[in-house]
This record gives sequence, C-alpha cells and structure tokens, in this order.
Amino acid sequence: MVTSTLHRPRKILLAVDGSEHSLAAVKLLRDLPLKDPAQPDCLITILGVLNPREASSSAVHLAPLKQSEKLLAEKGLGVETSLVLGYPAETILQHAKKELSDLTVMGAKGMRATLGILLGGVAQQVVEYTCCPVLIVRAPYNGIRRVVIATDGSDSSQQAAEYLAQFPLPAEAQVQVVHVLPPASLMVPEYLIQTWSLGHDAIVSMPVPTPEEMDAQQAEEEKRGKEILDQAIETLASGGVQAEPVLLRGDTATELMAFSSSHQVDLIITGSRGLSSVQGWLLGSVSRKLVHYANCSVLVVRSGPKSQT
Repeated sequence: MVTSTLHRPRKILLAVDGSEHSLAAVKLLRDLPLKDPAQPDCLITILGVLNPREASSSAVHLAPLKQSEKLLAEKGLGVETSLVLGYPAETILQHAKKELSDLTVMGAKGMRATLGILLGGVAQQVVEYTCCPVLIVRAPYNGIRRVVIATDGSDSSQQAAEYLAQFPLPAEAQVQVVHVLPPASLMVPEYLIQTWSLGHDAIVSMPVPTPEEMDAQQAEEEKRGKEILDQAIETLASGGVQAEPVLLRGDTATELMAFSSSHQVDLIITGSRGLSSVQGWLLGSVSRKLVHYANCSVLVVRSGPKSQT
C-alpha cells in the first residue's frame, strides 16, 4: 500500500482564459471553504498564458485575470495574478512545479481565439504530466451538491479517498462512493474452437462455467466490491466525510458517467491509475474517458509527475 503525502490544498494554481468554463472554475473555488483558522492561509495564483504571437494584445487578456482576482478576493482569499508569455500546457506545468502547487484548476474548454486552453490538448497534457491533483471544471456551474468518488481498490483510488477526506467541500455536499463490478459474463453453451495442427483440422471443445459457477463468481465479486467500498468509506470517515456506497456493474467509465448524469452529480473524483492501467500511461482508460466525456467537473488525484524513463 502506498502511503499518501497529499494534504489539504494551500497553494492553488488557477489557469484562466476568460472562457465560460474558466469562469466556472473561479466560481467553484469561491464556493469551497478554503479559509480555515487552523490551517495556513490558502494562496491562489491566477495564471494567464499569452501565446507569443498575441503579445501585443496583453491588455485585453488582463481583463479575465482581474475579474477572477476580484471574485476570489471578495471571499477573503489570498490571490495573486500572473500573465506570462508561453505555450499553455508547458507554462502551466512549469509554474505548478516551480511554485510547488498542490492543486491545479482549469476550465474544461477554453477560448480558441485567446489562450488556447483546450480539453483535447492542453488540459489533457496538464492532467497527465502535472505534479499535483488537477480539477477540470465544466460549465454551466451550479454549485457542488453531489460528489462521486470512484474506487477500485487500487493504491491510486485509495489516495483519491485520502485526498477527499481532507478536501474542503461545501458543507451541503453529499458524497457517494462508487465501485463498478466487471460486466456479467454471458451464459453461452459450450463452444467450439477450430485449430490447425500439421495441416489437419482439429476441433477443440472449450468448456464454459455452469450457471451455478457463474452465480458463485458474481457473488464473490459483489462481496469483494463491498469490501472495497467499506475501505473507502472508512478512509473518508477518518476525515469527517460521510459517504454512501454504490455498487454498479458494467463498463466502469460508462457506468460512472451514466450514474453521474442520472443523479445530477456535480463532481467526480478519481485516482490517476487503476488496477487495469496500461503500462506507459499515466491515466487509466477510465480516468481518460471521464476527463474527456463526463458532463460534470472531474478531479484527478495524483501525487507525482509522470516518469520520463
């Protein structure tokens, strides 16, 4: 088991470009109870990245930074702004690393004509290569009332639960822990496989589990799934977060997105790598699909940069 070094976010990097999703990210941060008398003051750095070819129009790009600064300062939060020349993904990653940010926040889609923070390119690169958790915010933003955290029993999902246990959610937020069981195997009669051996056809019979064996297997999967949910709920409770368990079955990303859509979920939290991740990828396929296709905001939790070896 990996020991988490994650802690309550105190140094937040907010990438702003003036888009509706960027403004939604600002509003989300306004709603978080970031001020805590028992904790050091939280500092939010609002970063605008000006493409070198747009250097002459820097004054125009200062407006969304100033608007964001005003909105956050009204909540008594410590804020500083920075507008720099560079390429968005590279600049955001470098800034997060240099400033030791412990949370990066950005809109899901940016303004193509301004700073170019686009979901399919820059945001994905930031999620994959950053040194800290990344919160991708989608508009329209209507508050954080329902939160789902996905768990599969991996070290990464355990880290996500530990992170949520100390994350400053609004008091009214309801949390559900979701574990998705594998799809139920199809009950098909014994099937035949044709093979070729030394030029002669051979028919090999491949047995399949009986209905009783299938039921026993699914019961064991459900038992293990409940254990995984209990572990995550216990971790959340250690930080004062009460959560309800939800056990689903099917394709993980599909079920998570369907559940989130039907239950009006505002935020999905996931680890950066699951049990079935492909070697060489930072994100498991589930996290990748959620970042791209979920209809709500997504927080991907990780505690270190992608290895370059």
